[in-house]
Amino acid sequence: MLQISYLRENTTEAIERLLIKKFDSKELIKQILEHDDKRRQTQLELDNLFAESNRISKLIGELYKAGKKTEADDLKNHTISIKQQSQELEKKLREIEDEIKQKLVLLPNTPSFSVPKGKSADDNVVIYENQTTVKIPENSLPHWDLAKKYDIIDFELGVKITGAGFPVYKGKGARLQRGLINFFIDEALKKGYFEIQPPILINEDSGFGTGQLPDKEGQMYHASIENFFLIPTAEVPITNIYRDVILREEDFPIKNVGYTPCFRREAGSYGKDVRGLNRLHQFDKVEIVQICHPENSYAILEEMQNYVQSLLSKLGLKYRVLKLCGGDMGFASAFTYDMEVYSAAQQKWLEVSSVSNFETFQSNRLKLRFKDKNGKTHLAHTLNGSALALPRIVAALLENNQTENGILMPDILIPYLGFDKIS
Repeated sequence: MLQISYLRENTTEAIERLLIKKFDSKELIKQILEHDDKRRQTQLELDNLFAESNRISKLIGELYKAGKKTEADDLKNHTISIKQQSQELEKKLREIEDEIKQKLVLLPNTPSFSVPKGKSADDNVVIYENQTTVKIPENSLPHWDLAKKYDIIDFELGVKITGAGFPVYKGKGARLQRGLINFFIDEALKKGYFEIQPPILINEDSGFGTGQLPDKEGQMYHASIENFFLIPTAEVPITNIYRDVILREEDFPIKNVGYTPCFRREAGSYGKDVRGLNRLHQFDKVEIVQICHPENSYAILEEMQNYVQSLLSKLGLKYRVLKLCGGDMGFASAFTYDMEVYSAAQQKWLEVSSVSNFETFQSNRLKLRFKDKNGKTHLAHTLNGSALALPRIVAALLENNQTENGILMPDILIPYLGFDKIS
């Protein structure tokens, strides 16, 4: 959530920056600032009433001590009127503040000044592509056919049990899932991340805190009786650990990693791009989350995206890094890198990670603050990234490593799997 002080002091800049995200905010920001003027005026009136009430209360005490009971009683009756006025103003103030909040949450985060302009994913900028070559048999199979051939993933059984987008992993397919999760967690621990195993159900406050609500209700599974939501990513519960927390400057950077299953309705997703593991309703993911001093967040963003690249390199995958344009960025992000792996059998790039800096957008919602060495309170910066999402990693590993005699596993995974080939 953007800060009103920023909108007031940088109105033109905010409008221009949000246009890069294809969001016309001019009228909405105008309304927010007008309501904030009303809030300020109402608060001033309320403060003046409180001051008047305090002055009169002190005077009443002095009059009683001086034996001037009649005058004191008259003033006491006046305080009743002041109290009624104060209650009305407090109610008005709450209504104005609620209206401001309802409008503020409609504004996306402003993109960083280094975010390229563009309307869609076609305008994203490829900033790096590794030189790994992929050699597969001439009659190569896509991963959904390989899964059936080697009986490691059963999509039809998932449909029977639940529905489309809920695959059943079997045998070496299940062991590959478990091995990848342990590998990703172990690599994060080596880099100083602290492991968290969070709940996979969140309340509404948690969804609001990281920007999923009220923006993505249609993409989240909802347990309506308890009003809980199944998480779309571990970012949500892990970041919410720090909701309503004041940290110390010396606590930074805070580095957490967590594995969870993730759930996304993916409403409106149809066609060939959703086949097999390409787009699921339930999938496994290891997430890294950092909370840091604002001065260091972009250096940490680079550190995080380089770390994700290192995982892809160790798996021997062909990959590329994209800087997202404004038109393809998420609601809460100020800057996002996407990592894509090449799927040889499908002859296409598959996104496997997004690494984003949210600056103060989430922390303002979360009331996540820190005190500097002078005791002054500031909003922290939050960042997160997939490290990594499993489905498309598995798809690329199966497709890119297939041979006539089976599917070879990367050397670095063999200790986690207990096998070197799926055959």
